[in-house]
Amino acid sequence: MSIALRDFLEIPYDKLEELNLQNKADRHARKSLDYFKEARMKDLTDEKRIKAVTVCFSDLEGRLHMLDYDKKFLLKSADNLTFDGSSIKGFSQQAESDLRLSIDWPAFYWLPADLFGPGKVLVFGNVMERDGTPYAADMRGKLKAYAEAIYAKNGYVCNAANEIEGFVFAGRHAEQRYLETGKFDFISTGGYYHSLPGDALRTFIDAAAEAQRALGFQNEKDHPEVAPAQFEMNYSYCEMTIAADQILLYKLLARQVAQAMDMTACFLPKPITGVNGSGMHTNLSISRDGTNLFWDKNGRENLSAMGWDFICRILTSGLDICLILNSSVNAYRRLDPHFEAPNQIKASPIDRGSMVRIPIGNERSMRTEVRSIAPDANPYLALYAIVKTGLEGPIDPKADDPSNVRILPDNIYDAIDDFRSSKYIAEILGPVVQEKFADVKLASAHRSPRQLGSLIKPSEIIYHHEVANQYLWNQF
Repeated sequence: MSIALRDFLEIPYDKLEELNLQNKADRHARKSLDYFKEARMKDLTDEKRIKAVTVCFSDLEGRLHMLDYDKKFLLKSADNLTFDGSSIKGFSQQAESDLRLSIDWPAFYWLPADLFGPGKVLVFGNVMERDGTPYAADMRGKLKAYAEAIYAKNGYVCNAANEIEGFVFAGRHAEQRYLETGKFDFISTGGYYHSLPGDALRTFIDAAAEAQRALGFQNEKDHPEVAPAQFEMNYSYCEMTIAADQILLYKLLARQVAQAMDMTACFLPKPITGVNGSGMHTNLSISRDGTNLFWDKNGRENLSAMGWDFICRILTSGLDICLILNSSVNAYRRLDPHFEAPNQIKASPIDRGSMVRIPIGNERSMRTEVRSIAPDANPYLALYAIVKTGLEGPIDPKADDPSNVRILPDNIYDAIDDFRSSKYIAEILGPVVQEKFADVKLASAHRSPRQLGSLIKPSEIIYHHEVANQYLWNQF
């Protein structure tokens, strides 16, 4: 068909940034759900060049799923969207497969046409039961509900900023093809902060950062990381539900940009033997009425008593939540002390081997940084577990005692055991979801040797939850 016959929406990047930042500001201003629904439905109705709406949701493991709905159909049926949950790992069984999607109209994004195709917009959804009640295994819905609850009760807003590292490898679908190739090929062998303008890694970073900016991420800085062909693109903090959505969008944008360049953006925690792995350092603070409650100019490290309690609660439950933060076989490769691994259950302002770090801050930026979290964690589940634990979890007064340092597990089996036996996890997730999550993680673990040795194994890559598809899974 001739392109001249098509007239679908394509918005310049500067205009995209303006539209997405305005929507983000409206979300921070807590405008009503009715406001967002009415405004977005009007946009869809009035803008004739929009052809489809991509509705996104996440499974229990944190993998992004996308359904494209014809715009005209969506306008008529937005309150009655269903899908087959039995095909999603960790969701319904075949006998109870039908689930509903509830569109979260505030989580709406205008999209760059060069990456997603012209005429498309994107919105996140929450998964619901057949009767319209929240689905227990939908962590996005759980995080959103918790964010609303702590605001209603105490006026608390949890702000999060995630530093997400990844690799770029030569060729498309390099992870899925690892079964054939047995290797990854670097596109660059530069080092930390070192990538010449115009080389492959710098070109990728520039294009991905432009897309982030267009989606309203409010970029701060981007650079190559320590390992060859490794990158990190930082952006500003925001309310934690928005931050969790942005983690999935960050990875989606990186993958789209890389694929367009015949490359693969990879977020495995440790894809290459002998070089640094990738983390997702998560910076958190609690504010009320615009005041940062973690700041105290007279506090130890300028952190308030509330901030220290937040840290101590996380350290107290460090073993319980380890599987949530490091949820794949491959993630335990990264918790290796030879590569600046944050595997010690302690807090420190300077020691980067600590599970939690206290960065230098001021009354606006004071925060805690959870370092022992991998980029393949379910962002909704991880933020929910960290924040709920930090605010409400059990607290051991000696949790931050330097003489009381414990070590995180070095393999997923121990982490599964800690998770599965935890009464605290059963309390915050419910025993059904606790068992579902443990079961899907154990299924992947069983496909790799229990004693992994020092070399990265193909099984921990091709059966990884962000890589595996039905075809690869059936190769076992």
